[in-house]
Amino acid sequence: MGQSAEFGKFLKAMRSRLKPEDAGLAGTSGARRVPGLRREEIARLADVSTDYYTRLEQGRNIHPSRAVLDSVARALRLDSSEHAHMMDLMENCAASQGSPVPVQSVRPALRQLLDAVGDVPALVLGRRSDVLAGNRLAFLLFADFPAMPAGERNLTRWLMLDPRTRELFRDWKAVASDAVGALRGDVGRHPNDAQANQLVGELAVHSEHFRQWWAGHRVAAPSAGSVRLRHPAVGDLELNFENLVLPDDPEQVLRVFSAKPGSPSADSLTLLSSFGAGMDSVSARPADVAVQLPHEPA
Repeated sequence: MGQSAEFGKFLKAMRSRLKPEDAGLAGTSGARRVPGLRREEIARLADVSTDYYTRLEQGRNIHPSRAVLDSVARALRLDSSEHAHMMDLMENCAASQGSPVPVQSVRPALRQLLDAVGDVPALVLGRRSDVLAGNRLAFLLFADFPAMPAGERNLTRWLMLDPRTRELFRDWKAVASDAVGALRGDVGRHPNDAQANQLVGELAVHSEHFRQWWAGHRVAAPSAGSVRLRHPAVGDLELNFENLVLPDDPEQVLRVFSAKPGSPSADSLTLLSSFGAGMDSVSARPADVAVQLPHEPA
Protein backbone atom coordinates (compact mmCIF):
# COMPACT_ATOMS: atom_id res chain seq x y z
CA MET A 1 0.00 0.00 0.00
CA GLY A 2 1.12 3.51 -0.72
CA GLN A 3 0.50 6.75 1.09
CA SER A 4 -0.97 10.05 0.03
CA ALA A 5 -1.48 13.57 1.21
CA GLU A 6 -5.24 13.04 0.97
CA PHE A 7 -5.00 10.20 3.48
CA GLY A 8 -3.31 12.50 5.97
CA LYS A 9 -5.79 15.31 5.35
CA PHE A 10 -8.65 12.91 5.98
CA LEU A 11 -7.20 11.77 9.31
CA LYS A 12 -6.69 15.38 10.39
CA ALA A 13 -10.26 16.34 9.43
CA MET A 14 -11.68 13.36 11.34
CA ARG A 15 -9.55 14.20 14.38
CA SER A 16 -10.61 17.84 14.36
CA ARG A 17 -14.30 16.99 14.62
CA LEU A 18 -13.91 14.98 17.84
CA LYS A 19 -14.48 16.47 21.26
CA PRO A 20 -12.51 15.27 24.29
CA GLU A 21 -15.66 13.92 25.89
CA ASP A 22 -16.36 11.87 22.75
CA ALA A 23 -13.24 9.83 23.48
CA GLY A 24 -13.62 9.71 27.26
CA LEU A 25 -11.05 12.45 27.79
CA ALA A 26 -13.30 15.00 29.47
CA GLY A 27 -10.96 15.22 32.46
CA THR A 28 -7.98 16.42 30.47
CA SER A 29 -6.72 19.91 31.10
CA GLY A 30 -4.93 22.53 29.13
CA ALA A 31 -6.00 24.99 26.49
CA ARG A 32 -6.64 23.60 23.01
CA ARG A 33 -5.28 25.76 20.24
CA VAL A 34 -7.04 23.80 17.49
CA PRO A 35 -10.42 22.06 17.41
CA GLY A 36 -10.67 18.38 18.14
CA LEU A 37 -8.33 15.94 19.81
CA ARG A 38 -4.57 16.26 19.82
CA ARG A 39 -2.42 13.86 17.84
CA GLU A 40 -1.02 12.30 20.99
CA GLU A 41 -4.54 11.61 22.23
CA ILE A 42 -5.50 9.78 19.05
CA ALA A 43 -2.21 7.90 19.17
CA ARG A 44 -2.90 6.79 22.74
CA LEU A 45 -6.42 5.68 21.86
CA ALA A 46 -5.11 3.78 18.83
CA ASP A 47 -2.27 2.21 20.85
CA VAL A 48 0.47 3.56 18.55
CA SER A 49 3.26 6.00 19.23
CA THR A 50 2.64 9.70 18.74
CA ASP A 51 5.50 9.81 16.25
CA TYR A 52 3.97 7.01 14.19
CA TYR A 53 0.51 8.61 14.12
CA THR A 54 2.07 11.97 13.25
CA ARG A 55 3.81 10.41 10.26
CA LEU A 56 0.50 8.91 9.15
CA GLU A 57 -1.22 12.28 9.33
CA GLN A 58 1.64 14.04 7.57
CA GLY A 59 1.30 11.72 4.60
CA ARG A 60 4.69 10.05 5.02
CA ASN A 61 5.38 7.00 2.90
CA ILE A 62 4.85 4.35 5.57
CA HIS A 63 2.94 1.09 5.34
CA PRO A 64 0.61 0.47 8.30
CA SER A 65 -0.96 -2.92 8.78
CA ARG A 66 -4.71 -3.47 8.55
CA ALA A 67 -4.78 -3.96 12.32
CA VAL A 68 -3.19 -0.53 12.86
CA LEU A 69 -5.59 1.13 10.44
CA ASP A 70 -8.56 -0.50 12.15
CA SER A 71 -7.27 0.74 15.49
CA VAL A 72 -6.88 4.28 14.15
CA ALA A 73 -10.41 4.10 12.72
CA ARG A 74 -11.79 3.14 16.11
CA ALA A 75 -9.87 5.95 17.79
CA LEU A 76 -11.30 8.44 15.29
CA ARG A 77 -14.78 6.94 15.74
CA LEU A 78 -15.22 6.41 12.01
CA ASP A 79 -18.45 4.92 10.75
CA SER A 80 -18.45 2.14 8.17
CA SER A 81 -18.47 4.52 5.19
CA GLU A 82 -15.64 6.62 6.61
CA HIS A 83 -13.63 3.49 7.46
CA ALA A 84 -14.03 2.22 3.90
CA HIS A 85 -13.01 5.63 2.55
CA MET A 86 -9.88 5.63 4.70
CA MET A 87 -8.92 2.24 3.29
CA ASP A 88 -9.62 3.46 -0.25
CA LEU A 89 -7.32 6.42 0.25
CA MET A 90 -4.56 4.14 1.48
CA GLU A 91 -4.96 1.42 -1.14
CA ASN A 92 -5.78 3.40 -4.28
CA CYS A 93 -3.42 6.33 -4.09
CA ALA A 94 -0.74 4.42 -5.99
CA ALA A 95 -2.98 3.59 -8.96
CA SER A 96 -1.50 4.29 -12.34
CA GLN A 97 -2.11 7.79 -13.59
CA GLY A 98 -2.48 6.35 -17.07
CA SER A 99 -5.25 3.89 -16.25
CA PRO A 100 -8.12 4.46 -18.68
CA VAL A 101 -11.56 5.21 -17.25
CA PRO A 102 -14.13 2.71 -18.58
CA VAL A 103 -17.06 4.18 -20.48
CA GLN A 104 -20.23 3.95 -18.41
CA SER A 105 -23.17 2.26 -20.09
CA VAL A 106 -26.57 0.96 -19.00
CA ARG A 107 -27.65 -2.56 -19.86
CA PRO A 108 -30.81 -2.91 -22.01
CA ALA A 109 -32.46 -5.02 -19.30
CA LEU A 110 -31.97 -2.20 -16.82
CA ARG A 111 -33.60 0.26 -19.20
CA GLN A 112 -36.54 -2.16 -19.40
CA LEU A 113 -36.72 -2.12 -15.61
CA LEU A 114 -36.89 1.67 -15.64
CA ASP A 115 -39.81 1.34 -18.03
CA ALA A 116 -41.50 -1.18 -15.75
CA VAL A 117 -41.33 1.14 -12.73
CA GLY A 118 -42.54 4.10 -14.75
CA ASP A 119 -45.16 5.02 -12.13
CA VAL A 120 -42.39 5.98 -9.67
CA PRO A 121 -39.33 8.18 -10.34
CA ALA A 122 -36.13 6.21 -10.92
CA LEU A 123 -32.58 7.14 -11.91
CA VAL A 124 -29.43 5.19 -12.66
CA LEU A 125 -26.41 6.93 -11.18
CA GLY A 126 -22.87 6.00 -12.15
CA ARG A 127 -19.39 7.12 -11.26
CA ARG A 128 -19.12 10.69 -9.94
CA SER A 129 -22.96 10.64 -9.58
CA ASP A 130 -23.33 10.93 -13.35
CA VAL A 131 -26.98 10.52 -14.37
CA LEU A 132 -26.75 7.60 -16.79
CA ALA A 133 -30.43 6.87 -17.27
CA GLY A 134 -33.86 7.58 -15.87
CA ASN A 135 -37.55 7.35 -16.55
CA ARG A 136 -39.84 10.16 -17.63
CA LEU A 137 -41.29 10.73 -14.17
CA ALA A 138 -37.83 11.25 -12.66
CA PHE A 139 -37.05 13.90 -15.27
CA LEU A 140 -40.41 15.59 -14.66
CA LEU A 141 -39.81 15.58 -10.93
CA PHE A 142 -36.20 16.78 -10.90
CA ALA A 143 -34.73 18.05 -14.16
CA ASP A 144 -34.60 17.21 -17.85
CA PHE A 145 -31.16 15.64 -17.74
CA PRO A 146 -31.34 14.34 -21.36
CA ALA A 147 -31.62 17.94 -22.58
CA MET A 148 -28.44 19.00 -20.78
CA PRO A 149 -25.00 19.01 -22.42
CA ALA A 150 -23.20 15.73 -21.80
CA GLY A 151 -20.76 17.21 -19.29
CA GLU A 152 -23.57 18.60 -17.13
CA ARG A 153 -25.57 15.39 -16.63
CA ASN A 154 -24.36 14.95 -13.08
CA LEU A 155 -26.50 14.93 -9.96
CA THR A 156 -23.99 16.65 -7.68
CA ARG A 157 -23.22 19.35 -10.23
CA TRP A 158 -26.92 20.02 -10.72
CA LEU A 159 -27.54 20.23 -6.97
CA MET A 160 -24.65 22.62 -6.37
CA LEU A 161 -24.88 24.92 -9.40
CA ASP A 162 -28.55 25.09 -10.43
CA PRO A 163 -30.22 27.67 -8.15
CA ARG A 164 -33.62 26.08 -8.75
CA THR A 165 -32.61 23.08 -6.65
CA ARG A 166 -32.65 25.27 -3.53
CA GLU A 167 -36.33 25.88 -4.12
CA LEU A 168 -37.08 22.29 -5.11
CA PHE A 169 -35.44 20.59 -2.11
CA ARG A 170 -36.86 21.85 1.15
CA ASP A 171 -33.78 20.48 2.95
CA TRP A 172 -31.34 21.50 0.25
CA LYS A 173 -28.27 21.74 2.47
CA ALA A 174 -28.70 18.19 3.78
CA VAL A 175 -29.33 16.77 0.30
CA ALA A 176 -26.47 18.68 -1.30
CA SER A 177 -23.96 17.89 1.45
CA ASP A 178 -24.82 14.19 1.17
CA ALA A 179 -24.15 14.40 -2.57
CA VAL A 180 -20.77 16.01 -1.91
CA GLY A 181 -20.01 13.29 0.63
CA ALA A 182 -20.84 10.61 -1.94
CA LEU A 183 -18.57 12.31 -4.48
CA ARG A 184 -15.80 12.37 -1.86
CA GLY A 185 -16.12 8.59 -1.52
CA ASP A 186 -16.00 8.10 -5.29
CA VAL A 187 -12.85 10.18 -5.60
CA GLY A 188 -11.27 8.12 -2.83
CA ARG A 189 -11.89 4.94 -4.80
CA HIS A 190 -10.70 6.47 -8.07
CA PRO A 191 -8.18 9.23 -7.25
CA ASN A 192 -6.85 9.42 -10.80
CA ASP A 193 -10.19 9.92 -12.54
CA ALA A 194 -9.59 13.06 -14.59
CA GLN A 195 -13.33 13.72 -15.05
CA ALA A 196 -13.93 13.54 -11.31
CA ASN A 197 -11.04 15.89 -10.59
CA GLN A 198 -12.33 18.30 -13.23
CA LEU A 199 -15.79 18.20 -11.61
CA VAL A 200 -14.36 18.88 -8.16
CA GLY A 201 -12.39 21.81 -9.52
CA GLU A 202 -15.42 23.30 -11.24
CA LEU A 203 -17.57 23.01 -8.14
CA ALA A 204 -14.85 24.43 -5.90
CA VAL A 205 -14.60 27.50 -8.15
CA HIS A 206 -18.33 28.18 -8.33
CA SER A 207 -19.75 27.08 -4.96
CA GLU A 208 -18.78 28.29 -1.51
CA HIS A 209 -20.87 25.55 0.08
CA PHE A 210 -18.99 22.95 -1.92
CA ARG A 211 -15.63 24.34 -0.83
CA GLN A 212 -16.64 24.18 2.83
CA TRP A 213 -18.09 20.67 2.65
CA TRP A 214 -15.21 19.32 0.57
CA ALA A 215 -12.69 20.69 3.06
CA GLY A 216 -14.49 18.78 5.81
CA HIS A 217 -13.71 15.42 4.13
CA ARG A 218 -17.16 14.11 5.06
CA VAL A 219 -18.10 10.81 3.40
CA ALA A 220 -21.71 9.84 2.76
CA ALA A 221 -23.01 6.59 1.32
CA PRO A 222 -26.69 6.34 2.25
CA SER A 223 -28.44 3.19 1.06
CA ALA A 224 -31.84 4.75 1.72
CA GLY A 225 -33.39 7.97 2.86
CA SER A 226 -36.08 10.53 2.25
CA VAL A 227 -36.44 13.88 0.53
CA ARG A 228 -38.90 16.72 0.98
CA LEU A 229 -39.70 18.61 -2.19
CA ARG A 230 -41.62 21.72 -3.18
CA HIS A 231 -42.32 21.14 -6.84
CA PRO A 232 -43.37 24.17 -8.89
CA ALA A 233 -46.23 22.24 -10.55
CA VAL A 234 -47.61 19.89 -7.88
CA GLY A 235 -46.52 21.41 -4.59
CA ASP A 236 -45.06 19.64 -1.57
CA LEU A 237 -44.02 16.01 -1.66
CA GLU A 238 -42.34 13.68 0.81
CA LEU A 239 -40.64 10.74 -0.88
CA ASN A 240 -38.53 7.83 0.29
CA PHE A 241 -35.67 6.53 -1.82
CA GLU A 242 -33.72 3.30 -2.00
CA ASN A 243 -30.26 2.97 -3.55
CA LEU A 244 -29.89 -0.45 -5.11
CA VAL A 245 -26.33 -1.35 -6.09
CA LEU A 246 -26.32 -3.33 -9.30
CA PRO A 247 -24.55 -6.69 -8.93
CA ASP A 248 -23.06 -6.65 -12.45
CA ASP A 249 -21.62 -3.15 -11.96
CA PRO A 250 -21.13 -1.98 -8.37
CA GLU A 251 -20.29 1.50 -9.72
CA GLN A 252 -23.93 1.91 -10.79
CA VAL A 253 -26.83 2.54 -8.44
CA LEU A 254 -30.53 2.36 -9.20
CA ARG A 255 -32.21 5.06 -7.10
CA VAL A 256 -35.96 4.58 -6.83
CA PHE A 257 -38.28 7.12 -5.19
CA SER A 258 -41.68 6.27 -3.77
CA ALA A 259 -44.49 7.84 -1.78
CA LYS A 260 -46.61 6.26 0.91
CA PRO A 261 -49.66 4.69 -0.78
CA GLY A 262 -52.75 6.86 -0.47
CA SER A 263 -50.78 9.88 0.72
CA PRO A 264 -50.99 13.38 -0.77
CA SER A 265 -47.48 12.83 -2.13
CA ALA A 266 -48.66 9.74 -4.01
CA ASP A 267 -51.49 11.78 -5.48
CA SER A 268 -49.02 14.49 -6.48
CA LEU A 269 -46.83 11.96 -8.29
CA THR A 270 -49.87 10.72 -10.21
CA LEU A 271 -50.77 14.28 -11.12
CA LEU A 272 -47.22 15.04 -12.19
CA SER A 273 -47.14 11.97 -14.41
CA SER A 274 -50.34 13.09 -16.11
CA PHE A 275 -48.76 16.40 -17.07
CA GLY A 276 -46.19 14.56 -19.17
CA ALA A 277 -44.37 16.55 -21.80
CA GLY A 278 -46.90 19.34 -21.48
CA MET A 279 -45.08 20.83 -18.52
CA ASP A 280 -43.37 24.06 -19.46
CA SER A 281 -40.41 23.38 -17.18
CA VAL A 282 -39.60 19.95 -18.60
CA SER A 283 -38.77 19.04 -22.16
CA ALA A 284 -38.74 15.24 -21.76
CA ARG A 285 -40.41 13.68 -24.75
CA PRO A 286 -43.38 11.28 -24.42
CA ALA A 287 -41.29 8.49 -25.96
CA ASP A 288 -38.68 8.89 -23.23
CA VAL A 289 -40.38 6.55 -20.79
CA ALA A 290 -36.96 5.03 -20.12
CA VAL A 291 -34.08 7.06 -21.47
CA GLN A 292 -30.46 6.08 -21.70
CA LEU A 293 -28.38 9.19 -21.87
CA PRO A 294 -25.80 9.25 -24.67
CA HIS A 295 -22.17 9.54 -23.68
CA GLU A 296 -20.60 11.78 -26.24
CA PRO A 297 -17.44 13.52 -24.97
CA ALA A 298 -18.21 16.38 -22.62
